[in-house]
Amino acid sequence: MNTNMNILKVNGVDLAYDSFGNPNDKAIILIAGLGTQMIRWTVPFCQILAARGFRVIRFDNRDAGCSTHFNHYPALDFDALAKALMSGQRPDIPYTLDDMSSDAIGLLNALSIERAHFVGRSMGGMIAQIAASEYPDRVLSLTSIMSSSGNPALPPTSPDVMAMMTKPAPSPFEDEAGFLANRLAFAKRIAGSGYPFEEDANRALILEEVQRAYDPGSVGRQIAAIAVSGDRRPRLATIKVPTLVIHGEDDPMFVPACGEDTASSIPGAELMLVDGMGHDLPPQLYEVIADGIERTARRNGHAL
Repeated sequence: MNTNMNILKVNGVDLAYDSFGNPNDKAIILIAGLGTQMIRWTVPFCQILAARGFRVIRFDNRDAGCSTHFNHYPALDFDALAKALMSGQRPDIPYTLDDMSSDAIGLLNALSIERAHFVGRSMGGMIAQIAASEYPDRVLSLTSIMSSSGNPALPPTSPDVMAMMTKPAPSPFEDEAGFLANRLAFAKRIAGSGYPFEEDANRALILEEVQRAYDPGSVGRQIAAIAVSGDRRPRLATIKVPTLVIHGEDDPMFVPACGEDTASSIPGAELMLVDGMGHDLPPQLYEVIADGIERTARRNGHAL
């Protein structure tokens, strides 16, 4: 059963969350990706995990959805960010992935949950990686989906994908058709070839995110948080919990080498490369992904 959305004060910010399943079951915390909201972890997917005996918690990262936004911050200057990083300076940004990882732990604290299984997608995978490294007593298992290690030698995101992601879209309030065309083109570009692109479902999800909160500046601020995170491989080497790295063979955002590098950087990690999967989670893969999460969770003797 899904409870209605709640908001808790964590680390000085409001975090919106909801949960599925029995509150007495071991928790799985689902962490969303760059510029997206918790509803990208769809209700059917959450229900599949809850039916396997878990309490499933999804939440809006800071600067996304119904959580606290940082839109009072000046618009991000990507050139200045790049120059600061190249010169070894600390850029002036509102928060880091470490802050976002601390938010996830703070949410567990607020819910009186001692330990949980961490599952993150894309940027959320990076946040989950940091949690498993920095808070080993709070993380039961780690599933990092379509993410990366921060290794600077890895192939970059396809230039056209980066351009589509960072180029401003028309306002959904002034040109809804243009906005939808822009966002649907991006969603289709990053989807895998193995599954039909469900345009109606994607359109509904995009419109629901606009209805919940529209803040185009948050993407830039979260990109900055990723950029200053740097190379996480030294942190990944310290992770001791059961870990699964899931990656799509067709991912143009983080090519498969990014998943392979993440898995090889974490001792004992399992790598699951999924044929035909891009940088998204089509409904046809829900059971397969849930199988992997559950199998990894049950590798920990304290998991259940």
